[in-house]
Amino acid sequence: MTPDILMAGAGLANGLIALALRAARPDLTVVLLDGRDGPSDRHTWSCHDPDLSPAWQARIHPLQRGRWSGQQVRFPTHARTLRTGYGSLDGAALAQAVTDAGAEIRWNTAIAALDADGATLTDSTRIAAPCVLDGRGAQATPHLTVGFQKFVGIELETDAPHGVTRPVIMDATVTQEDGYRFIYLLPFTPTRILIEDTRYSDGGDLDDDALAQASHDYARAQGWTGHEVRRERGILPIALAHDAAGFWDDHATGAVPVGLRAGFFHPVTGYSLPYAAQVADVVAALPGRPTTDAARAAIRDYALGRARRDRFLRLLNRMLFRGCPPDQRYTLLQRFYRMPEGLIERFYAGRLTMADQLRIVTGKPPIPIGTALRCLPERPLLKEDA
Repeated sequence: MTPDILMAGAGLANGLIALALRAARPDLTVVLLDGRDGPSDRHTWSCHDPDLSPAWQARIHPLQRGRWSGQQVRFPTHARTLRTGYGSLDGAALAQAVTDAGAEIRWNTAIAALDADGATLTDSTRIAAPCVLDGRGAQATPHLTVGFQKFVGIELETDAPHGVTRPVIMDATVTQEDGYRFIYLLPFTPTRILIEDTRYSDGGDLDDDALAQASHDYARAQGWTGHEVRRERGILPIALAHDAAGFWDDHATGAVPVGLRAGFFHPVTGYSLPYAAQVADVVAALPGRPTTDAARAAIRDYALGRARRDRFLRLLNRMLFRGCPPDQRYTLLQRFYRMPEGLIERFYAGRLTMADQLRIVTGKPPIPIGTALRCLPERPLLKEDA
């Protein structure tokens, strides 16, 4: 059978597209191809409740491994509890939801070549489809200049209740090293907690053992004992400059990139779930029997609009990475988290108003004015990497 939609990769972006398609167009057959032997337990995708539309909140909430009614941040001179809801989703729950919705995931399926008309597998099998999407993860491009958010997380089963009742999005009271460093905590049960040592760094190298040990050291400092049950890692792009038009000119043919492969992530936080949900809505709204070219045109339009809306967020990153000494980067976030809660919610959702933007950059400057002015131009950073 020839599927209506063929997707390379069974991760977050394609998983959400499959859910949206099956809900909006149950008449379409959807097939996802993935070279792994099953969903990974090394990924946790999280987001704030306001990041999602009401429809996506209703779709995602039943799948979430953890849901909390608030969150915390901790800095050397400022700590705060926020009322914003927060939730986390894992790969197993997403994959199960995709198959329950009627889409097919073919694991252990290695792709040798992908094009606008289908996929050729490593065993020479050809799978044709009128609409082909490529969601196989981030890929370097001269049209995107990035810093890096690197992390290693350990999930502990503690011997006694750990006492953390809500996520700690950033605990930046730890020693600053390798850029902006913080600990991220997700308390899944009273005795199960994810401890993630995270660095906003200039380089993309990741010492897994060192960061895992740092997470264990943090646990000991909190008085938590127990055993490690799971580990996750990531090297996420943090966008400093982006030429979306140039990127899509380079992808005018072939399968249509989605997810991290297309640069769909929050420029500052690296969160990808909200952007993936928005792209899924774009694909699900395609009329008739979707084609690769129709999907490309619609997703490109979304991408260009999204890139325009995110210009200010990329400016903030340039101020963070290019305008502030690495061991002082935490001061920008410490100042930001004194802002009104509604502004913080709109920041995470990528919906900052002009008033919000002015509020963030006015007042006592987080970095010298001259340095801030040098961070304004975006195009030169792209020329550096081209």
